[in-house]
Amino acid sequence: MAGSSSSLPSSGEANPYPYPSHVCAPNFVTVKLSGLETYNVWKMQMWCLLESHDMLGFISSHASGEEKVGDDMLWRRSDALVKGWILGSLSQQTLEYFVKPIPDKDLAAKDVWDELHSLYGPPTQEYVAEEKLDLDLEIIMEHAKKEAKEATKEAKKEAKEAKEAKKEAEEAIKKVDAVEVKILEEEKKRSAEKLHAAILQQNFLYVEHILHDGVVTLRDEITINGNTALHVAVGTGKNIEFLEKMLNLASKDNQPSLDMRNLEGSTPLHVAAIIGNTEAAKMLVEKNPDLFYEKDNEGQTPLYRALSNMHTDTSIYLLDLYLKFPDMEKLDKFDSSEIVVNAISSKDYDSALKMAKYIRDPDTVLTAIAQNFPPKVNFLERRMMFLFSYVPVKIKFVEAIKRKAKAYNDAKFLARFACRLIRESTTTSTCYNNASFEATRQNAVKVVKIIVSKFPNAIWSINEDGHNIIQYAVINRSEKVYNLLYQMSEHKNIYRTIKDPYENNLLHLAARLAPENKLDPISGAALKIQRELQWFKEVESFVCPLNTIQKNSSGETPQMVFTNEHNNLLSEGEKWMKETAQSYTITATLITTIMFAAAITVPGGNKQDNGIPVFANISLFTLFAISDVISFFTSVASLLMFLSIVTDSFTEQNFLVRLPAKLIIGLVSLSISTIAMLVAFSTSFVLVFGQNSSRIFAPIVALIILPFTFFITLQFALVKKLISATYGRSMFGKKSNAPFY
Repeated sequence: MAGSSSSLPSSGEANPYPYPSHVCAPNFVTVKLSGLETYNVWKMQMWCLLESHDMLGFISSHASGEEKVGDDMLWRRSDALVKGWILGSLSQQTLEYFVKPIPDKDLAAKDVWDELHSLYGPPTQEYVAEEKLDLDLEIIMEHAKKEAKEATKEAKKEAKEAKEAKKEAEEAIKKVDAVEVKILEEEKKRSAEKLHAAILQQNFLYVEHILHDGVVTLRDEITINGNTALHVAVGTGKNIEFLEKMLNLASKDNQPSLDMRNLEGSTPLHVAAIIGNTEAAKMLVEKNPDLFYEKDNEGQTPLYRALSNMHTDTSIYLLDLYLKFPDMEKLDKFDSSEIVVNAISSKDYDSALKMAKYIRDPDTVLTAIAQNFPPKVNFLERRMMFLFSYVPVKIKFVEAIKRKAKAYNDAKFLARFACRLIRESTTTSTCYNNASFEATRQNAVKVVKIIVSKFPNAIWSINEDGHNIIQYAVINRSEKVYNLLYQMSEHKNIYRTIKDPYENNLLHLAARLAPENKLDPISGAALKIQRELQWFKEVESFVCPLNTIQKNSSGETPQMVFTNEHNNLLSEGEKWMKETAQSYTITATLITTIMFAAAITVPGGNKQDNGIPVFANISLFTLFAISDVISFFTSVASLLMFLSIVTDSFTEQNFLVRLPAKLIIGLVSLSISTIAMLVAFSTSFVLVFGQNSSRIFAPIVALIILPFTFFITLQFALVKKLISATYGRSMFGKKSNAPFY
């Protein structure tokens, strides 16, 4: 090879290194090297390209032509061509990754080929051996880990199995224990049922046998409400011998059972008090006196339970024990107020008096007296008691009158005693208010008198609505308390003009609708509105005339208040009056028709020659004629009266006298007509069928009495109420000459 190293050979000289620069490499190498997945295809295509141009020596040491034969520049030129083909077949990402670390290195084509092979090609033998060694070690380690993991897993499995076995064993033990417990519970339940049945049958030998087995004891609950054997024995009956044996068993027991409680917190003494088993109470108290003050879940003592269940004998026994109890420290702290209130509510004033000494809350007791104050013995009852007081034989109704009189006197004494306790206390100004207003509401005039006699200022005390006793009496329609006005001195004039905080005078208060508990006992809406009108008229006559037109803070006069408050009641009264009149109209019409027909067709008929009745000369016929006439005309009168009620105007004022008077006349006329009709029918029957037989009179009289009794029973009460309310003695006015205030 001639020429300098810097010059290229001429075209005619032989070139030892191929230089096919005209070849377009991408036509041969269609796959660009972009990663491991494209290396093998790329290598094959590149290998074929280089082999086809006899240029494998530039990349492989095993191919021919790797030696430099000529000028080094020619080798470099061909090497650069091969390197360009290789680099040109790389993807942009691969090229940047490959070239970036070696931007300044002068690499031959073989270096580029080897580097790409190391990056993307299969490993060499040494590398493979090394990798194989690493792989073997890794396999060994993995195998060891796997074996260790399996061993650990097996150990865990064995531990889990052991744990499960232990758990199963424990569960089995628990099941066995549960079965044993259940068996014991079932056995105890059966024994409890047997013991319960034996106590109910009062079979002491069987009871003793069951208790001797030890499955159930006297302290165990044998009923669903927690009663023990002693609870059941006390509540079963009054077999003293059986109960005494049961209590002796309890005394021998190492664990006391007399103070055991059921689910309600009741001891056996509570049970004895509830059912009134006095003998059982005596035996229990002898065994354990501390049972006196034991309280149940509601905080009630045995004495309270005896009183609330109205067992007088048991109450008196327990009450005497309270009073005779030697522990004075407890007795001094004992407050009998609640027990006294309960006794008063049960109308047992005798027991209440016995406990009066230990009252600590007199205002509550006084309020209870006001709520339950017994009625006074009336004039007739006093006369009956006086007349029969000399009779040696006890008569029930006389004894009842005596008990009524005693209850009234005991209540008066207890009220005075409570007032004395209040006066001796430090809070007198507030203690009697509730009782005085409750007495006013209940119309207990005697309690009001007692309170005012002990506390004169009570007459002026006011409630939360600003009303005093007289105003409150008008609101609650307590006529007995209201009538105290007539026993007052000049102080009553204050009430003629007195007003409440809402500018209501006494007539405004009377115009209000009465409380339901005052109207409900009155039968018929018409009588209710009549009673309300009577109250309004009474108060209207008492207050100053100017008060009738005064307006309250709502701008209403008393009459306006009355109309608004009683509008519904007035409608009900009109409806009741019309329905009553219409129903009686039918009856009156029927009687009129019957009596008219009876007058035309007389019994026995008329004589053919002169038309005179056949029985005209018989006295019974005269009775028939008179009773027929009376029945006919009274039925017509009642019919007309009932018709006039239906067509009348139902204004407020008409309900006071006019409408009730018409109803009274109609009912009385109808009653007379009905009685006369029965007499006419009976005489007619006797005239026709009984002239020759006197035995028919008795059955006829009996049959007459039966409907007559029914009619009187059903109608007399209404007629009596109407007459009493309309024309009877007024419930207002001065009832006593004793001065009140």
